[in-house]
Amino acid sequence: QVQLVESGGGLVQAGGSLRLSCAASGSIFSFNSVGWYRQAPGNRRDLVASITRDGYTDYADSVKGRFTISRDNAKNTVYLQMNSLKLEDTAVYYCNARPSIPPYYWGRGTQVTVSS
Repeated sequence: QVQLVESGGGLVQAGGSLRLSCAASGSIFSFNSVGWYRQAPGNRRDLVASITRDGYTDYADSVKGRFTISRDNAKNTVYLQMNSLKLEDTAVYYCNARPSIPPYYWGRGTQVTVSS
């Protein structure tokens, strides 16, 4: 059973930065991809960014140029560097890991709150 633990969330002013971490209990290299999703109250959970085993990245249009996803295979950790944060980035951020065969794994989330 894979466990994902997110950390790094918090309260930050608009324009500030945060770095989220997703630590996996097993090798992240075993996953086809690892992604960050977010969910604000009353909204669905949407993909923010993802990174494949080969290092290909994908971003939601709303975060392109501001967020960067990266991975450290040696530490079994995926990061989300978030810069130029906006009020609308406020949400619970979840880590998701996708092996070749389901089930997919989710962390419990970390709260990011951007204040004016």
